[in-house]
Amino acid sequence: MGLAIGAVIAGLILLIWSADRFVDGASATARHAGMPTLLIGMLVIGFGTSAPEMVVSALASLDGNPGLALGNAYGSNITNIALILGLTAVISPIAVHSTVLRRELPVLAVITLVSGYQLLDGQVSFRDALVLLAVFVGLMGWSVYQGMSGKGDPLGGEVEAGQEAEPMPLGKALFWLLLGLVLLVVSSRLLVWGAVTIATSLGVSDLIIGLTVVAVGTSLPELASSLAAIRKNEHDLALGNVLGSNLFNTLAVVGIAGAITPVPTEPALLYRDWVVMAVLTLALFVFGYGFRGAGSGRINRLEGGVLVAAYLGYTGYLIFTLVVAAGAAA
Repeated sequence: MGLAIGAVIAGLILLIWSADRFVDGASATARHAGMPTLLIGMLVIGFGTSAPEMVVSALASLDGNPGLALGNAYGSNITNIALILGLTAVISPIAVHSTVLRRELPVLAVITLVSGYQLLDGQVSFRDALVLLAVFVGLMGWSVYQGMSGKGDPLGGEVEAGQEAEPMPLGKALFWLLLGLVLLVVSSRLLVWGAVTIATSLGVSDLIIGLTVVAVGTSLPELASSLAAIRKNEHDLALGNVLGSNLFNTLAVVGIAGAITPVPTEPALLYRDWVVMAVLTLALFVFGYGFRGAGSGRINRLEGGVLVAAYLGYTGYLIFTLVVAAGAAA
């Protein structure tokens, strides 16, 4: 057990560090290739912050641990909205000005409903995975079209300022891109082994481990980037990190896991975890879309506190489940 806990801690640290290096290298390489800045923000950085979830879930699916794969994806979505956005809003209320984000909010809500429908038969089948990946490719294609058409948006300006502030030579960019990718795989393998070993030792499903330890760990890049964006008063970028990550998780992470092998699901994933994710997504939709007036949406400190409280309550219940299972195993 001690070795497994050490593997999880070491895997998470290396995973976060390698994801950061991968993002730096990928975004700098994309700039050298002439990719528009808005696309770098939406695609490269969006992929980079979700890379930990993608690699961990893919390896978990390959190893025959479907609960860990789905728990990581849905647990990360819950963590992103309730903990990360909640904490960010408590520190500094988040104003929503970007038209891109106001379009992405309803898209995320619809995709969340689709993901719930796919869980009704007790599995994410190969056909379900293809649907998710097709929608993902379609959304990325639309993003490319919007970016290439040159339609302005505040989010693009914020990303551009951040990118131009840290130029990187092409050789160095390629080095960090490749090294970051290799270390992502190595650290994810270490993390998956440790998480599965802990779940087996405690006598709980790998779904619970995926929803708690692994989900929080793989969401740390989003937390760091959101807090950094708030310090720079870039509210749309903070919200964009979470929205983009949740879209990637629901479509690409679950889609990749299901495409590798059909993923059977526990009933609790639908009636407990998906319901929590759906309610939080609806709350984010209401808070961020700005129904309360003609102006932009706003996630204030009170609403941020509600999100954090929801996360603590949900996680407390999962930890209680872990404790009960550990007691029964003893």
